Amino acid sequence: MVRSSRFDYIDGMTDALKKLIEAAKTANPSPEHLEEQRRSFVYGNTHFENALITREMVDREAEKLAKEKK
Repeated sequence: MVRSSRFDYIDGMTDALKKLIEAAKTANPSPEHLEEQRRSFVYGNTHFENALITREMVDREAEKLAKEKK
């Protein structure tokens, strides 16, 4: 009996998907892109808990934190 590995799903990936995954491993996002992703993550997680949270609120607070950091 062949025991299945938790990585058996990789065998089913298409070559195109494998290429995309490899490209993502070497991606070097800009600081602006990382900030955009960070804000998106914050918004998604806070809005999920509190529907009154807006992207504008997240942006405003991020700008405040950036000014304090300088």
